[in-house]
Amino acid sequence: MSDKGKKFNESVWEVVADISPGRVLSYGDVARIAGFPRRARMIAGAMRRSPEDLPWHRVVRSNLTIAFEPGSEPYLTQEKLLVSEGVKIVNGKIIPVASDKGRELDDVLWGPGDS
Repeated sequence: MSDKGKKFNESVWEVVADISPGRVLSYGDVARIAGFPRRARMIAGAMRRSPEDLPWHRVVRSNLTIAFEPGSEPYLTQEKLLVSEGVKIVNGKIIPVASDKGRELDDVLWGPGDS
């Protein structure tokens, strides 16, 4: 694997590993935070290549839905894991944590920065 590919994978793994229980990020959010904003479609592949278990269930589509076919085994597994962490899902849509509304993504993940 190239150095660039290795850096991409490791950056994605770090971002996904840092998603707090009860929170979700979209594939695009993960790509942007990892420093590869145009690589959202490659995030799932990077997660599959991780040598460690990642909280993959905390990564969802940009429209806040689960990326698997509704009712499928992977869908039901992801839904169960998210709900067990307190995530609310209504009609297939993930409801963001109310306290996160209007906050910058970096603040949600790492807290407010120095002003």
